[in-house]
Amino acid sequence: MHRPAQRDQRSRNTGVTTRRPHRALATLAAVPVLLLAAVGCSSDSGSDSGSGSGSTDNAAQKKGAGAGETVSASPTVQAAAYQKLPEPCAVLSTKTLKDLVPKGVKSGKEGSSNDTSTRGSCSWTSLVNNGVKGSQFRWLNVSLLRFESTASRGSGEELAQAYYDSQVQDAESSTGAKNTRSEPVAGAGDVATSVRYDLKKKEGSFRQQTVVVRVENVVVTLDYNGAGLAGEKTPSADSLAKAAVKAVKEAVAKVSSENGEGGAGTPAPTNSPSSSASSSAKPSASPSKAASEAPSSSASPSASKKN
Repeated sequence: MHRPAQRDQRSRNTGVTTRRPHRALATLAAVPVLLLAAVGCSSDSGSDSGSGSGSTDNAAQKKGAGAGETVSASPTVQAAAYQKLPEPCAVLSTKTLKDLVPKGVKSGKEGSSNDTSTRGSCSWTSLVNNGVKGSQFRWLNVSLLRFESTASRGSGEELAQAYYDSQVQDAESSTGAKNTRSEPVAGAGDVATSVRYDLKKKEGSFRQQTVVVRVENVVVTLDYNGAGLAGEKTPSADSLAKAAVKAVKEAVAKVSSENGEGGAGTPAPTNSPSSSASSSAKPSASPSKAASEAPSSSASPSASKKN
């Protein structure tokens, strides 16, 4: 009774088992057809993509060419001829200092500067004590200012010329000046002017000499004043002017030799920010200030001993 039932169950299981391979074969047979269809679609898509990419590239190339036509050339400006400055307290020889500041050869005091490659100054003070006859006072200052070329502001030479003009004007319009006289100086740099005037103080009469020189992109300003104090005779303006001109020529020669007697001076692009000196910069001491400081330097007898 139980055996037929078992066989019947087996036959059913067998039937189910035999049907599954047929379905699997049918599924496998359909796979190549799907693969072929996928390959075909992929080929078509690739060709379309290629044509689209080529169109994009062509458009980009056309756009690039158009942009190239509108780009302007990089701005250029004449490069600054001089690239450095000498030590300000070393621009004059010992012999020259003995002539101008006989008791102050070693009194050179360098002015403060945040960039010694673009600006510098040095001053000397001398007081010759002649006893009951009084004293001879001298004060000397040399200022150096170098300008860089920039695309936005112009060449270093142009900037130096503008500063040179302002220095001359400042000397000619000094407060309290009398008998002001200006004249060109030959043989000093590219352009030079000497300005002299008298300045009356309660301690005595001071004679001021200011010589301004531009050499390439550097401006050299030399201030020199003298006075006879406590009964001493006032020094000759002509003698002071002659000494000042001689000294400034020596300082200018030092600037040139420091840069190898010239510089590049060739056009070059200048796109970087400039570290040039401002055209509004002023020397470490003005002529009027120097004259006003003179009495304090000569008031004490001990000052003459130190010098």
